[in-house]
Amino acid sequence: MLRLFISSVQKEFAGERAALRDYLRGDALLRRFFEPFLFEDMPAADRRADEVYLDEVGRCDVYLGLFGDDYGFEDADAVSPTHREFNHATQLHKQRLIFVKGADDSGKHPKMRALIGQAGTELIRRRFTTVPELVAGLYASLVRYLVERELIREAPFDAASCRGAALADLDPERMAWFLREARHARGFPLSENAEPTELLVHLNLLNTDRPTHAAVLLFGRQPQRFLISSEIKCAHFHGIDVAKPIPSYQVYKGTIFQLVDQAVDFVLSKINLAVGTRAASSQVPVRYELPPDAVREAIVNAVAHRDYTSTGSVQVMLFADRLEVWNPGTLSPSLTLQQLREPHGSFPANPLLAEPLYLAKYIERMGTGTRDMIRLCRDAGLREPEFAIRDGFVLTLWRPTPPESSKRTDPVSGLTEAQAEAQAEAQAGLTPTEIILLTACWESPALGQTLLAAAGYRERTGNFKRSLERLLANRLLAMTIPEKPTSPNQKYRLTKKGRTWLAARKPKEEK
Repeated sequence: MLRLFISSVQKEFAGERAALRDYLRGDALLRRFFEPFLFEDMPAADRRADEVYLDEVGRCDVYLGLFGDDYGFEDADAVSPTHREFNHATQLHKQRLIFVKGADDSGKHPKMRALIGQAGTELIRRRFTTVPELVAGLYASLVRYLVERELIREAPFDAASCRGAALADLDPERMAWFLREARHARGFPLSENAEPTELLVHLNLLNTDRPTHAAVLLFGRQPQRFLISSEIKCAHFHGIDVAKPIPSYQVYKGTIFQLVDQAVDFVLSKINLAVGTRAASSQVPVRYELPPDAVREAIVNAVAHRDYTSTGSVQVMLFADRLEVWNPGTLSPSLTLQQLREPHGSFPANPLLAEPLYLAKYIERMGTGTRDMIRLCRDAGLREPEFAIRDGFVLTLWRPTPPESSKRTDPVSGLTEAQAEAQAEAQAGLTPTEIILLTACWESPALGQTLLAAAGYRERTGNFKRSLERLLANRLLAMTIPEKPTSPNQKYRLTKKGRTWLAARKPKEEK
C-alpha cells in the first residue's frame, strides 16, 4: 500500500482535504494502492506537531501539496508548515503533486506566491477552482504515477514492458531460430543474420528499450520467471472424468513455441496410432486417431488467445473419449460461439504474440483455425469439435468411439478393455512416436530433420529426444557416424533387430 501525504493544515482547505480523503478511500481503483494521511486524523500524542508532519512526509510515497491564498502559521524562522513539508519532500526526492487554487495569484500572500514560484521552477503544477476539478486532477495524476511504475497498465498486456526483464533475459538463439523459420515459412524480410534488437524493433516487442511481455513469452530464456502462469499443464486420464490416479501429468515451461510443441508432443505420444501397409508408396503410412493439425491448432489457440493476467494456466487434458484444451480467456466481444463455426474475422487477444506465431507458421491469420479443426475432424470421421465458456474457454476434440465390447470396465483395474489393451501394448512395445521413427528409416538412413518431419515435430522436443535415445539404447536404430553424434550429417539407420521388429509388426487390416 502506498502512503499519500495530503499537506496543509490551513482552515482554507478543510473541505478539500476531507473530500480527497473520502474519495481516495472510496474509489475502486485508487483505494487498492493508496492510503491517504491527514494530520488532523492523528490521535493525541506527546509529540511536537512539526516533528510529526515531517516524519510523515518521510514515510510517504507521494506528497500532495495544496497551495491557496494564505501562507499559514509561521514558526520562529517565519516558515509555514506547508512550506517546510514541501522542502522536506524535495530533499527526500518524494513524488510531488502540487495543486494551486485559483486562476491567478494576484490575491495570494506574498510568501505563498514565492512558494508557488519555487514549485513552478521544479515541477508542473495544476490549478483548480472547485473540489470536483481537484478530484479529477488528482485522479489523473495518480493513475499516471501507477502507470509509470508499472503497477497498472494502459497498453495491451502483450505490448506492456515486462517488469524486471532486460534484453539479457532474451535468448539470441531462439531469435535466430525464429528468423530462419519466418524467412522459410512466410518470406520474412529480415536477414537471418539480423541483430536481436533489429528483430525486436521490427516486431514491436520493445517498450522504451525494454522487452515487452510478448518478447519474454516468445524469446525469453526463462519466461516463467517473470510470467509464472504462462506454463502449460498436461494430464492423461484413462477414464472420462478428472480422477486420481493420474497416469501421466506434466507441467511444461519455456517460450510459447516450446510450450506448443511440448503439449502437442504429449498428446500425440498418448493417443493411438495406426500403421498402414507399403502398398501405395515406399513409406509406411501412419495415422493418428486425432488429426495432429487439429491438436496443434487447439493448443496454439489456447496459448495465443489466453488472458495472461490470469493466475490460471493452459490445461491440456486427454480422456478416454476426448481431448479438452482449457485456457483462462474468453471470446472477443464481437464473436459468439456459433460464429466460430462460420467464416469470421481474426480478433487476437494478444496481437503481438499472434504475429510471430503466424510468421513461424504456427497459426493462420484469417480466423480460419476453428473451421479448420471442424473440417479436419469431419474428414477423419470424428464428431465435430465443441466450444464452450466454462471459467475460461474450453475446446473439445472427440476421440473415435470405441466398439461396445471395449467399453466394459474391469472391476479390479477400473480400465475398459480398450484401455487395458493400449496400456499393455505401451508397456510391452514401442510408443507411437518410436514406431514412426523406425518406419521413416525403412528405405534408407534418415537425417534427424527427416525424422522430426515424419513425426510431426518442428524441433527436438523432450519426447522426440527420449524416443530417439530409447531406440538407440535398444539397438533398433544406430547412428551412421557414431564417433560424431552431433554431426550435421548424422543419419539414423535401422539395425537388423529394428528391421526384424518392424517387418514382424503387421497392420491390423492384414491380420
